[in-house]
Amino acid sequence: MSLTCPQKPALLIVGHGSTVNADSSTPTYQHAWTLRKKNIFSEVHECFWKEEPNFHQSLNQIEANTVYVVPNFISSGYFTEQVIPRELKLEGPITQHQNQTFYYCDPVGLHESMTEVLLHRAQEVLDSSGEKLQDPQESCLFIFGHGTNLNENSTKIIEHQVEKIRSRNIYGECQFAYMEEPPLVKDWKSLTSKKEVVAVPFFIADGLHSFIDIPVLLGLTEEGIPLQTKNPHLVEGRRLWYANAIGTEPLIADLILAQIKKFNETHRIS
Repeated sequence: MSLTCPQKPALLIVGHGSTVNADSSTPTYQHAWTLRKKNIFSEVHECFWKEEPNFHQSLNQIEANTVYVVPNFISSGYFTEQVIPRELKLEGPITQHQNQTFYYCDPVGLHESMTEVLLHRAQEVLDSSGEKLQDPQESCLFIFGHGTNLNENSTKIIEHQVEKIRSRNIYGECQFAYMEEPPLVKDWKSLTSKKEVVAVPFFIADGLHSFIDIPVLLGLTEEGIPLQTKNPHLVEGRRLWYANAIGTEPLIADLILAQIKKFNETHRIS
């Protein structure tokens, strides 16, 4: 990807962060590091709502005249539509502050290429286990999300991705399930009759949900934290491969660039 500007723009990747889970910010730092190495931007910064550097600290460090802001979030919602614009004083997709122009892109999880990232992560967990599916058409790919009545967008994006994967006919079934609303993760055994299951958590980071809550709901371990090196897990006569959270996938860095490219095309920026 090339960005044709008189001066290289800066990139600000915005994450949620957490005061109780140190791993929450790790993917954002990893993707920022990857993009710095590409030398596309004059500066690459991270900022978080619940951690430092916070929004204002990162803003004060940016020297470039043009700044792309990309939320490292799975979907649009309260944080991307209200918190981030408020804290960064963004007035829309394009905001002018004195001598700086800010381009506010869509969250990484909304890009259409997320389908490829999900399929890559599913294949990756199979490959790393050293064991193959006996028959992909007799298997089920599950995409797990949180589920909440506070943000219906988070479920819409998962269901959209599931529909796209189903159309590929790579797996016999592709299903979605949620922690807090039907269909529930804990009911996974009744949601598919397939004997081999691959599960990908649709979360940005490997946190409490993907490391503890979902594994317990799946029946992998009472204590949670199943090691991915133990894949596949045997659960009541079924083989289940459990992947890391999708946000930890290195290809997310490419989605950040893809969202910037999409923004440029939409707003005719060259």
